[in-house]
Amino acid sequence: MDFSIRPRRGLIVYLNSMKTVKSLRRYGRIQYASRRMHYAVLYVDEQNVDTITEKLRQLRNVRRVMQSHWPELDPELIDLELTGLYKKHDEDEKE
Repeated sequence: MDFSIRPRRGLIVYLNSMKTVKSLRRYGRIQYASRRMHYAVLYVDEQNVDTITEKLRQLRNVRRVMQSHWPELDPELIDLELTGLYKKHDEDEKE
């Protein structure tokens, strides 16, 4: 038996009503659901992201679907400095 890691992508699904959270299970794995903010975090396979996003947008109770940008980010801070998103401070150099 060969186990392999499949690339996955997080989808943030904003809902009008939390009654439909259980129905989202057929599209992927529900990681978190916020009753107060009316959203759910859903993980789906990377190859099916576009088709599942379109299916979710067609549902009646869904307001908005956003994709997570986590796989696209580079974990090294050096690139953030070059892009201007992160600037070193004097406190960072005190080592």
